[in-house]
Amino acid sequence: MKKIAVFGKPGSGKSTLSKNLSSATDIPLHQLDSMLYKKNGDLVDRKTYDKEHGKILSSDSWIIDGFDLIEPFNKRLAVADTLVYIDLSYFVSYYLVTKRFLKGLLVKPEGWPDGCSILKGTLQSYKVLKLCPKFWNDNFLQKLEEISTNKSLYVIRSIAELNTFVETNVKPKAYKSINKD
Repeated sequence: MKKIAVFGKPGSGKSTLSKNLSSATDIPLHQLDSMLYKKNGDLVDRKTYDKEHGKILSSDSWIIDGFDLIEPFNKRLAVADTLVYIDLSYFVSYYLVTKRFLKGLLVKPEGWPDGCSILKGTLQSYKVLKLCPKFWNDNFLQKLEEISTNKSLYVIRSIAELNTFVETNVKPKAYKSINKD
């Protein structure tokens, strides 16, 4: 695990899982939403985004969390050595988007870009969820399995798997021993 792509439907826990993976592995985390949006909530221009994304992909290690445009997504899948697909049910995804919204009224959600409206983002997440069956489906999973012959592929299908993924699949960091005199 050196180049990890974490992806799935909106509100599925990608940001929280990625943060925990980064903490457990010391691999730098790059959240796509923070790369796609400026501090004021506007989208960055495509050329700037592609340059930053390419720079990350060419680095020695990274965790990239999220889904953006299909071309950069496919590049990320090709370069990654580890693919983590969070494939929770649609009911759970809608529930988690709603929970994120309600919590977000008090505290900025994990991985949420500065300056972005929680209401606008939630409405966009609902729109995207409605369209997801056209992309996140059995054909997509079959393609993932085909491209992952030399990669590690993890498909998370429940909250329980999501909550235990890091402790189950990541070796603990080596801790320096402290000499006591």
